Amino acid sequence: MSWRRYLPVALVAFVAALAAVLVARLWLAPSPPVESEVHSLLHQRLTLDAAQEKRIHALETAFAARRAALEADMRADNQRLAAAIAAEHGYGPKVAQAVDRSHQVMGQLQKETLQHMFAMRAVLRPDQAAQFDAAVVRALTQPAR
Repeated sequence: MSWRRYLPVALVAFVAALAAVLVARLWLAPSPPVESEVHSLLHQRLTLDAAQEKRIHALETAFAARRAALEADMRADNQRLAAAIAAEHGYGPKVAQAVDRSHQVMGQLQKETLQHMFAMRAVLRPDQAAQFDAAVVRALTQPAR
């Protein structure tokens, strides 16, 4: 059997795999998170005074550190889940415990993100807060892509 016989099949398989990756990246890419929409509003469309800029910067700096810690916890949870799956080869007690732990950390991140957003909102004037609220609602209710 000659390699020339299998070369067209290999090329077609490669092109099909490449096309699948491109389609997935273009059509299935997640929509931008709420934070990026709100960040854009705060730093590009609202006219913040110097005191507001300073307070929001401090809030963002503190939250970035906390978010990084929670995201590190989630990565560790994924490693524990992988180890539990490898050990149990099914949905056993270790897998269930790892899933519950990861959900707890994800929930904590969501709660702290909301607290952070409300803390930033408290820095805004009423007219700015109305725009902020509209951006948050729009980001949370836009249809999935």
